[in-house]
Parts: sequence; C-alpha cells; structure tokens
Amino acid sequence: MSGLDFSFHYELCPNQNYFCEPKKELLVDNIKVFKRLTSEVLSLVPTVSDVTTLFSSTNYPPDFTKTLPPLPSTCITSSSTLDQNLVDCKKDQKRHQRGTRNMSIRRATHAGSWYLDDGKALSKELEEWLKAASAQAGSGNPAARAIIGPHAGYRYCGPCGGHAYARIDPTNVRRVFILGPSHHIRLSGCAVSGCVKYATPIYDLNIDRPMNEELLSTGDFEVMSLEADEDEHSIEMHLPYLAKVMQSQKDNFTIVPILVGSLSPEKEAKYGRIFAKYLADPSNLFIISSDFCHWGQRFRYTEYDERKGDIHESIKALDYEGMDIIESLNHEAFSNYLKQTGNTICGRHPIGVFLGAVNALRPRQSNGQTNGLNHHLKFLNYDQSNACRSMRDSSVSYAAAVFTLG
Repeated sequence: MSGLDFSFHYELCPNQNYFCEPKKELLVDNIKVFKRLTSEVLSLVPTVSDVTTLFSSTNYPPDFTKTLPPLPSTCITSSSTLDQNLVDCKKDQKRHQRGTRNMSIRRATHAGSWYLDDGKALSKELEEWLKAASAQAGSGNPAARAIIGPHAGYRYCGPCGGHAYARIDPTNVRRVFILGPSHHIRLSGCAVSGCVKYATPIYDLNIDRPMNEELLSTGDFEVMSLEADEDEHSIEMHLPYLAKVMQSQKDNFTIVPILVGSLSPEKEAKYGRIFAKYLADPSNLFIISSDFCHWGQRFRYTEYDERKGDIHESIKALDYEGMDIIESLNHEAFSNYLKQTGNTICGRHPIGVFLGAVNALRPRQSNGQTNGLNHHLKFLNYDQSNACRSMRDSSVSYAAAVFTLG
C-alpha cells in the first residue's frame, strides 16, 4: 500500500480542544492513490469466464463424463481368458495428484479404517465370518444369483454380510455387478467406473471394460471421476468379501461397479429393464449394497412406535416390514412403503433397480415363476450397530439377503 499516507494530518485549532479539518491537498492526493490501488486490486479478481475455465480444466475434473478414459499405455488386453474381456494392467509407477493421475487403478481408500489393510489378517477375519454363517445355514442351499448386503465398517456389519457371501458359489460366476448408492455426489442416473482395476488388500479385481462400453452405448449411463469413485464407500466395502469368496476364480471373473443415483420409481424400473438380461444369465452375480434404517437425530430420523417396545424394537419392526416387502419382489409396494414410512434405507435405489430387473423378467401372472424359473429372495440375517433406548441414541441397521433363480 505504498504511496497512500494514512498518518494524521490534523492541526490543533487555536484556543480549541478539537482538531481542525485535514489539509485539503493531502485528502486529494490520498483519494487519487486510493482510486489507483482499487483499480489494481479489482484487476486481480477473476472474471466469470476465468472461473469457468479454471473449473473445467483437467485440474478440476467433473464428477461424471459420458465416455471412458483411454486405457493407460501400460495396459494390455488378455487373450487367454474371459473372451478377451479382462485387462491386465501393470501397477502405476508414480501416483500423481488425486483426480488427475492415471485412471487405471482405484485405491482401497477405506482400508486401514473401515476394514483391515493387511491382506492376510483381513482374509482370516472374513474366513471366520463365512464359516460361522455357513454353519448356521447348513448345507444343500441353492447358490445366490444376487445378494443384498451392508456397506458399513466391518466392525459393525462384517458378521452380518457373511451370511449373504457364504451363499455364493464361485464355480460358474464370470461377471459380478455391484450396485451401490451414491452418498456424496448428486447423480440422477447410474454411472460406471473409468478405472481398469479396483485394489483390495487381498488382490486386485479386474473391471469389465467391454461391459461398461455396452452399458454406455444405451445413453443412460455416465462415467465416475476418479475422485467420486474413491470417495464412495458403498461399492468398496463389498470388494474384500468378494475377493475372498471368489479367490479360487481370481483370474477368471470381472466386476462391473455401478454407482446408483437418486432415482424415481420409473427410472428404477427403466434401469431394471436394462439389467434384466444380465440377471437372467447364470454366469452373472449381482451384489446390491444397502444398509437399512439410519435412526437418530444425526440422521434426522427419529420415528418411534412405542407400541413396539423400546426404540430399537420399533426400528426392527420398521425394517422387517420393508424386508418382507422386498422378499415379495414387489417393486411398487416397496416404493409405497418408502413414501409412507420415510425409512432411511440408503440403498433403496439399488434395491429398486434390482426389483425392477426381477419384475422385468417375471410373467404378468403371479405364478411364482420367472420365465419358467423359480425365483426366491430371503433375508438371512439382521443386526443393528446399537440398541437404541433413548432419543439421544443413534444406530444403523444391517441386513443380508440371498436371491436365487433357477
């Protein structure tokens, strides 16, 4: 601020106890300097065009685009398995700034906090939960074509998720669709990943790029940015479990992560029709990611039916009502239930898309058959992070379900 004199230039008036007006010439000079400096400062303020250019540059990528990024130069297409659908990619040699680095591998961003980051320890923990679930379920159960499972930290929902994953038979599975809700980014449709691999502490999972291209060709899908992909936990929390149960086929299957946005029932049905043919294929497995009721002031949901008993019992009754409707595979009834109760099921839209796919396969008549095949969905386990008894408490509910078709 050189050139502008802010010191006092007042003179004490004779025989008075107050100061006279400042000298006029000093005021004029200071005003001139102030105007010049104001002009210089304003010249530093970016225009609307400058801001638009800044945030549309590669340093600030959009959350979604319409096309997949080009394959990294280090990637080659496998010619021996999965009809050339697998892409084998060398590890990135250098990690660049987040959001602009190579899109080849999505990091396991929640490892070490939401679940163990040591592969051996994590594998052992998952094995224990799977064994406990299998022992409880018994033998001779049909393999899952789809599962519904939670996506919270494993210390809360790991045992519950095991009940769904224990019913997966890896023998014939060649592709796994993972539908997870968007928690952080506003999305009015569905989006695929732009990555080639998803990292887990157990081993990396290959993404089915040809399937992504096929879905994008419908015009109804977008591509997640790397930042949006890595911020979201609803898909990642299923990856270690999937890697564990599919370990015997680790080089013979791909994954198709799908981020599901805030959809109307009509849009859920629309996407369901797109996925229906893949659900009908026995070589495909669907994972539907969802927690159930989020109860408490921090979730802005405190509905309580005192007739059911304590708060946690009221929550359970509310969740079970929704679970019974999901078991009926009635998409319209599930949408109505959500409108009537407001239950904070975060994966309601992935569930809605799945129900839309099932209904697209079902004949008009209600005969318990789907294109000549028996279809059945059953919830196997339910749990809560905390047994709420006070309005100051909070909890999240978890549920595991298996869908069979055959």
